Amino acid sequence: MQDIWVGRGTLRSRRQHLVVIVGQLFAGILLYMIGMTTWVSLHKSILASGDDFSWAHSPWAVATLFDAYFAFITFYTWVFYKENHWLVRIVWFIAIMGLGNIAMSSYVLIQLFKLRPEQPASAVLLRNPA
Repeated sequence: MQDIWVGRGTLRSRRQHLVVIVGQLFAGILLYMIGMTTWVSLHKSILASGDDFSWAHSPWAVATLFDAYFAFITFYTWVFYKENHWLVRIVWFIAIMGLGNIAMSSYVLIQLFKLRPEQPASAVLLRNPA
């Protein structure tokens, strides 16, 4: 592939730069969520937090939980489109519903690492070949 000169660098180098930035963003989300989940778990188990998520005790916690899970389902819709094999789709569904942003960030990072150098970052959005 011939490089196209654009501004300060080639189009290829700009694409690679975008992939690095997106990768850093999702790596940061992944590390933050692992750290936060670990820190919160050391202070109070989710199994001991039943009343904390009740409508009467904290309606905003319930609304936020619904918002998060609807976002997980939205993200999973993309994963379902992208993945060709049912077993992979099921594993990612369980991971996303159970781990949330930890699984979602991991999925995006895996997809970024699969990109070939000549592919644009937008190729991450496309379906994997069968």
